Amino acid sequence: MSYLRSLFIGTVLCFFLLPTLSSAQDKLIIISPHPEGIETEFGKNFETWYKAQTGRTVETDWRDVGGTSSNYRFIESEFKRVPAGIGIDIFFGGGTDNYLRLSNMGWLHAYELPGRQLEQMVQSFHGIPLYDAEHRWYGAALSSFGIMSNEELRELLQLPQVSTWQDLGNLELIGRIGAADPRESGSAHMVYEIILQTLGWEEGFALLTRLGGNVRGFSAGANAIPTDVVAGQVIYGLAIDFYAYGQIAVVGTDKIKYVVPADGAVVTADPIAILKGAPNVPVAEKFLEFVLSEDAQKLWMLRNKPTKTQLSEAKDDPEKLSMLNKITDPEGPDWKGGLNRASVLPVLYDKLGERCIVPNPFAMEGTPFQYDSDKGGTRWDIVNDLFGTLIIDSHKDLVNAWKAIQKSKDPIKRDAAIAVLTKMPITESEAMALASGAWKDPEIRNEKMKEWGQFAKEKFKEARNLAR
Repeated sequence: MSYLRSLFIGTVLCFFLLPTLSSAQDKLIIISPHPEGIETEFGKNFETWYKAQTGRTVETDWRDVGGTSSNYRFIESEFKRVPAGIGIDIFFGGGTDNYLRLSNMGWLHAYELPGRQLEQMVQSFHGIPLYDAEHRWYGAALSSFGIMSNEELRELLQLPQVSTWQDLGNLELIGRIGAADPRESGSAHMVYEIILQTLGWEEGFALLTRLGGNVRGFSAGANAIPTDVVAGQVIYGLAIDFYAYGQIAVVGTDKIKYVVPADGAVVTADPIAILKGAPNVPVAEKFLEFVLSEDAQKLWMLRNKPTKTQLSEAKDDPEKLSMLNKITDPEGPDWKGGLNRASVLPVLYDKLGERCIVPNPFAMEGTPFQYDSDKGGTRWDIVNDLFGTLIIDSHKDLVNAWKAIQKSKDPIKRDAAIAVLTKMPITESEAMALASGAWKDPEIRNEKMKEWGQFAKEKFKEARNLAR
């Protein structure tokens, strides 16, 4: 009986344990803020590519602790705890600024791509690095930042067109704009930093304050904004290009418009890197080779593949087949609606031609704004804390003051109130000095943020009184 009981228990344990055991020979651990479509496509296609390249199987283990900023903070805290390595191979996605900071801390593993692959890439574009000169990180896709609008509702409500960052400060737009918290969203942070660098510190934060007064509410993730625009929850939304293109692919350009503001057009890399102490370095290096290959880069910018059902239904119908060929692509991703991102390989745009579903950023008209990645990286945290304290945490008071200014019929009172509303408690040089040193001290940081919170409360009250 004892033998039978042991056999039974062993059988039950095996039953529960077997699903957790991987039959793959190799493994890759990736931390990424990317949405499910990107993880699915790059995961399964890498596994197929890796098998063909090495004859071995690999399992990709995707992890996410909640958005670009949260993932970065997790990586930073883990490396401070375990400097030799944090048990993760790859960091995939997020703004260039994060990767510059990781590079400066010595937390990235350098890997030079094979010569032919590297030759296809451009090291910088209008002064913006697309991959690290020391090969510690590579741009995996290109991103632009702009403004979405629900054109149907905008016209119905007779609201103004918005095509520049400055337009977002229009008093007519109160409650009409969707935006995200930069402390949680890297793409949201990039929009605000672009505005600061385009307009300068004082004028930039003045616009961000007016913009904040127009925002209906700040979401944690930037991916919620495009869906809110489509649903009519807001009329305008700050968006990274691929979120906008994804929605436009579904509802069409007649309903949704996306513009990259001419007063601050920036194209940046969305990087990938191997982390220091990666447990599976050879596999991680192969993953970089795959992501930067032409086959993988096509996944970003082609329409999704036709499904088996679509092919079957169109098989004997030339008209249906012709239409299917216009809305799908045999080399694209399986993910419905596509991934809608721009490739970092200039040669692909000519090779694919009209099959590309995103504009060619290398052929952008005019000269993109010269974004300063070093400055952006250095002051990332302090800009987030300023924006969070002055605009998001004080949002109710800000909106009340902004509404009072809107109601004011006296232009002199209105101008005086706006001047107070947009005052800053710190200059750019003071912010940069703090960011470079003292901001790493929690006591100093908390004390300053407490001061700023009181500063915001007092200035919004004064602005509201001046507008009356």
